[in-house]
Amino acid sequence: MNSMTTRCGFVALVGAPNAGKSTLLNRIAGVKLSIVSPKAQTTRFRTLGIVVRENTQIILVDLPGIFKPRRRLDRAMVNAAWTGSQDADLTLLMIDAKLGLRDDVREIITKLAQSNGKIWLVLNKTDLIAAEDLLPITKEVNDLLPVERVFMVSARSGDGVEDLLDQLTADLPEGPFLYPEDDLTDLPDRLLAAELVREQVFMQTHEEIPYQATVETESFKERPDGSVRIEVTIYVSRAGHKAILIGEGGHKIKSIGARARLELQELLDRPCHLFLNVKERAGWDEEKARLRAIGLED
Repeated sequence: MNSMTTRCGFVALVGAPNAGKSTLLNRIAGVKLSIVSPKAQTTRFRTLGIVVRENTQIILVDLPGIFKPRRRLDRAMVNAAWTGSQDADLTLLMIDAKLGLRDDVREIITKLAQSNGKIWLVLNKTDLIAAEDLLPITKEVNDLLPVERVFMVSARSGDGVEDLLDQLTADLPEGPFLYPEDDLTDLPDRLLAAELVREQVFMQTHEEIPYQATVETESFKERPDGSVRIEVTIYVSRAGHKAILIGEGGHKIKSIGARARLELQELLDRPCHLFLNVKERAGWDEEKARLRAIGLED
């Protein structure tokens, strides 16, 4: 690295479920780093996307959507989100412009108002709404919470994202890079394997199954030929869910495995042998050990 001043900082993404945080993270990082699913509440722990732009390293922290916690799992997710927000150099409050300030968004704003961090407002999905409808939302947020800057973006199409990146590049504090320049994510490969399988469970099953399943990588072994052998277990809380996940003649679990393996191979850039198990374990989401395994503490 040359003697130019470098900048580096943590940027937290905060927003209600489905505000578009993961889509924005993926768009910025240019790589699939975080689950993007049409169903809410999929991000369970802090995924880092690391972007080096000019002489700035932007470390993006994708926080779990903040919602009313009921189970122990939910509480742990919410705690992880708030810890992340307090630790960041800057927080991006992301709001779905089409949905506006619903109760869950107001709750987040109230909570953010108690912290004294630097907050920028990112209005997402602004391509789906008339320009004159954006100003009232901005004003309403500003009345509740002083935000330093406002950005209008479409995370899906990429509109406005460059402008946001330019400002982040200029605004983060001076300091040395915290990650080697070739690190795209600090999410270890085994967590990545579990996340990609869980994403396919989300995409390919319905109703409550995705919320009743957790995924863990049991083993991750490099093979002499350069390929990797990965065993992943999907835990479900009841027998009926296990049957649905496996599918008739095993077709559903095969399909989940096939899609996840393709994505994983592309990201790890090497051949992958992926083996999936489905195990029934009632009440997994209340078990402390399982929470620790997916990186959450209650």
